[in-house]
Amino acid sequence: MLTLGAIAEHLGAACRGDSGRLIDGVATLSSAGPSQIAFLSNPAYRAQLAATKAGAVILAPTLADECPVDALLMQNPYLGFAQVASLLDRSPPPATGCHGSAIVHPTAVVEPSAHLGPNCVVEAGAYVGANVAVGAGCVVGPGARVGADSRLWANVTLYHGVRIGERCILHSGVVIGSDGFGFAQDRGQWVKIPQTGTVIVEDEVEIGANTVIDRGALDDTRIGRGVKLDNLIQVAHNVQIGENTAIAGCTAIAGSTRVGRNCTIAGGVGIVGHIEIADRVHVAAMTLVTKSITEAGAVASGTGMLPVAEWKKSVARFRQLDDMARRLRRLEALIHK
Repeated sequence: MLTLGAIAEHLGAACRGDSGRLIDGVATLSSAGPSQIAFLSNPAYRAQLAATKAGAVILAPTLADECPVDALLMQNPYLGFAQVASLLDRSPPPATGCHGSAIVHPTAVVEPSAHLGPNCVVEAGAYVGANVAVGAGCVVGPGARVGADSRLWANVTLYHGVRIGERCILHSGVVIGSDGFGFAQDRGQWVKIPQTGTVIVEDEVEIGANTVIDRGALDDTRIGRGVKLDNLIQVAHNVQIGENTAIAGCTAIAGSTRVGRNCTIAGGVGIVGHIEIADRVHVAAMTLVTKSITEAGAVASGTGMLPVAEWKKSVARFRQLDDMARRLRRLEALIHK
């Protein structure tokens, strides 16, 4: 529990109201109570401000006069929300020491300040750095490395040779270093191509639950510093993702594609293999990226939702487009003559 004044000082925000008010949690404008702090950054929720029961609200200075309760004023309220949520985070802290059921190979190195949970396995030649927390049921494969201050929640699997940087967070069910989808055809039969690269995850990366990152076929798959990956993402072999790029859930990136720095890729996006996406590109939800994007900007594909009857009519017209284009060219030729 913190005073509103202490929170304001931490955020670098201006405090309007009772700086001694005690705050013990964060919540939305519509659900917050007197001991909680809410925020307003999306104009779509502005109508909820007048009726909020929150103890305080983080919002822009231009909206200060509309706030009926105590306020913290800053230009980026969403950033303020992120920072105060971290201050008041109630996630259980990592345990200390190593559980008696953990299995550590004699050639593995686990720093004394690291924690291994129940039924962890740390295999031959692996390294677990200082202050690392490895949750129950995790596997750190042969020769894998986990950098200092990283956290692996329960049931994370790191295959052989995988390298995880410092201050990373890997949520439950993450699998890093599994084989990429590599096969050659031989008279109707698939012949497996050994995947001899690995996966390098740089510092301060967060990877959501049940996301999978395949090892490289020859070169390494690489996830740049500060990348944030949501749940249920597939990253194929030899993919490179640049620093500080954020990718939302259910996106799939095919092999050997390069994604630039500071990109945002929304949910359900499909990206084909062997292409490049420039820095600072935003890809809208459900987009199918079929060719390289060479300049910064926003891209989208597909059509928005329609009532079924309208959608059926549109589909019928889609099928007529080729014929309509030919007829238009003939008309243009006649007009030109």
